[in-house]
Amino acid sequence: MKNAIIFHGSGSTPNDVWYPWLKKQLEDKGYKVSSPILTADDPAPLDVWLPLALKENYNEETVLIGHSSGSPLILSVLENLNVKVKQAIIVAGFITPLAVDKGHNPILQETYNWEKIKSHVEDLIFINSDNDPWGCDDKQGKAMQEKLGGELIINHEGHMGSETFHQPYKEFPFLLTLID
Repeated sequence: MKNAIIFHGSGSTPNDVWYPWLKKQLEDKGYKVSSPILTADDPAPLDVWLPLALKENYNEETVLIGHSSGSPLILSVLENLNVKVKQAIIVAGFITPLAVDKGHNPILQETYNWEKIKSHVEDLIFINSDNDPWGCDDKQGKAMQEKLGGELIINHEGHMGSETFHQPYKEFPFLLTLID
């Protein structure tokens, strides 16, 4: 069965930015969609978020979508799965601490098993901006692509949803076109 899981970012919930819009669009296309409430912690703690994320249902038709801190969460999920999912789309993702993190971000693992992550996803897409105010920028996207392959899309759309930076981003039609 086609299913999608949408992981929100730090300091947000499944009701923020484009998440509810995408959920409805995918449901209208026949997907069973989950958008779990992880916590609104800022920064996001991997030791809390990962066990919650691993409770979701994963199969060979699963599409994962993660925004901001939901993106490194997807990498940790993929590293811990026993199934190969269809697609992972990482929006405003990052794999190294951001400037605001002062050298540490609790959603990031110290190391990743890149080969294991790649083996658990069929199609991987990164969407990063060259002007992301949080630092989840094109350099972060390139770093992920270098480790994992996949497609990198660079835009000029900021964080693609941020209340702090007044980017409401209530819809994300381009993202919808990327989902198989």
